[in-house]
Amino acid sequence: MSDALFALALPTALLWPLVLMLRVSLTVARTERGQPRALLDGLWCTAPLPALALALGSDEGALALDWWLLGGRWMLDGTRGPLLAFTALLWLLAGGYARGYLAGEQARAVAGDGAAEVRLTRFALLWPLTLSGNLLLLVAEDIASFYLGFAVMTFAAYGLVVHAETRDARTGGRAYLVMAVLGEGLILAGLLWGAGSAGTTMLDGLREGMLEAPGGAWMGLLLWLGFGVKAGVVGLHFWLPLAHPVAPTPASAVLSGVMIKAGLVGWLSTLPLGEPTAGETFVWLGRAMLVAGLAAAIGAALYGVCQRHPKVVLAYSSVSQMGMATALVAMGLVAPTLWPTLSAAVVLFAAHHGLTKGALFLGVGIGKHPPRLPTWLLWTLLALPALSLTGALASGLAAKWAVKAVLYDGGYPTMVTGLSLAAVGTTALMARTLWCQWQGKGQAREEGLEPLMSPMPLAWLATLLAALTLPWWLGGELMVRGWPPLDELSGLLWPLALGLVGAVTAWSVARRRPLRLTWRLPPGDLWWPLVRSGQRLRTRAQGSLDRLGSAQGAWVAWWVARERDAIRALDGMTRGEGWLRRHAAVLMMGLAVGLALLNVFAPA
Repeated sequence: MSDALFALALPTALLWPLVLMLRVSLTVARTERGQPRALLDGLWCTAPLPALALALGSDEGALALDWWLLGGRWMLDGTRGPLLAFTALLWLLAGGYARGYLAGEQARAVAGDGAAEVRLTRFALLWPLTLSGNLLLLVAEDIASFYLGFAVMTFAAYGLVVHAETRDARTGGRAYLVMAVLGEGLILAGLLWGAGSAGTTMLDGLREGMLEAPGGAWMGLLLWLGFGVKAGVVGLHFWLPLAHPVAPTPASAVLSGVMIKAGLVGWLSTLPLGEPTAGETFVWLGRAMLVAGLAAAIGAALYGVCQRHPKVVLAYSSVSQMGMATALVAMGLVAPTLWPTLSAAVVLFAAHHGLTKGALFLGVGIGKHPPRLPTWLLWTLLALPALSLTGALASGLAAKWAVKAVLYDGGYPTMVTGLSLAAVGTTALMARTLWCQWQGKGQAREEGLEPLMSPMPLAWLATLLAALTLPWWLGGELMVRGWPPLDELSGLLWPLALGLVGAVTAWSVARRRPLRLTWRLPPGDLWWPLVRSGQRLRTRAQGSLDRLGSAQGAWVAWWVARERDAIRALDGMTRGEGWLRRHAAVLMMGLAVGLALLNVFAPA
């Protein structure tokens, strides 16, 4: 692609979603209430299409914007291009899925349901706005544009989370917003500190300056934790299983498939990965990231298999998968020489997880509204992305082999073992997801079957096809290790076998001796102890405030009493002054007479 064409295509890709959002606003303004409004039409679904065309048609390019904020630079390269491609594709397919998913809400809005009309309008406005922020942060090289895109995506997505306006949606939205504000504060602190220390407005300058700054590792810590909120770092992850399940299914797909990758993109863009000159403090930061990543990868799997809703299980699966990604990124600080080859595997892993997890979330909606397909074929298709996520076939197998080969060549077999144990947990999570969907299949009635050529099934099948064929249409330079040789398959597939054996064993035991638990592990894990702690603190604070109020009342009453005493004293002085004025002449005469007598009788 020529420079002139790139300079036109890149702004178009970023502005087109905003143009469609403006079109929705004008449609709402011009249409009277209660009249049919085609808000989620075919044109609305094309919001990510220019970005997808740009990503697939251009390998690299840069655009300098001297007039933009502090001086902007937007670009594509070997990392941003693949990330932009799978991001735009999932947004495109999820948008098509949303047309069918929200068709019932569209019908209620046309019938005069005001609440449904408000929800539909909000969704139609915030979907392209969230997309625009997501696209901007992927192509931005200047700090201002990057943070602007990240913030727009984060806060616009809140409206997607609370779309249903139920109690669970409000709880999920509250957890999402609290953690979003925390994350944004940490990110802004890290970016401003790093930019001010290095005297730069560009991300590459930020990374270089961080190596030389006295507090560079602390800047890295702020950025790791800030972006870690979005990426689901252990301890900061609990908003995911609360927010993702309550959002509409197409929103859940992009939340877990691509928006969660914004945290990964933030790490790749700001941390000095692969820099051999990084000091020992950055190595310790990498070790902390490594431990946190493996803890999330294994711990989220153990907690997720205890959940009952398939979208909650998938949310914990996202925490587990992003834990693996965290551990891989940490290797860029622990072993910088490994990063040039490992970085391509990380991007391939992110693209594979994004599209595969999108297919899994969309599949949950398909399980509730199945198309007219034979049952065996439908469930085979639902199981394919689950198998791919475990690393058993297609893009999952390619990504797993790319990571394993690089780590083995670099001399880190222990790291491979840790990731393999996490893959056992992934298998258990996928088995649990499919089982939960199977248990809920009875809710789908025969008259509720979707035509195969309707938007929901078509978008789901397209997402599934894109996820499974990812190495062929996106691989390119990312497939540096190619496909695994046959003699390596046993080493790659044993986590799948072990996970399946464990899942079947657990199912057999539970079937023969069902567990009758009086309690269950709630989605959101750490959120609820934090809420209870906050409530206790609020109760104690209220008690302290009440005691302080009582003390204040007593103090005020004491001063009021003293004021009254002073007023009474002043009143007495005022009365004395009046008496003196009335009797001043007599007193003066008496005083004069007294003085005269003293002079007469005084001794000589």
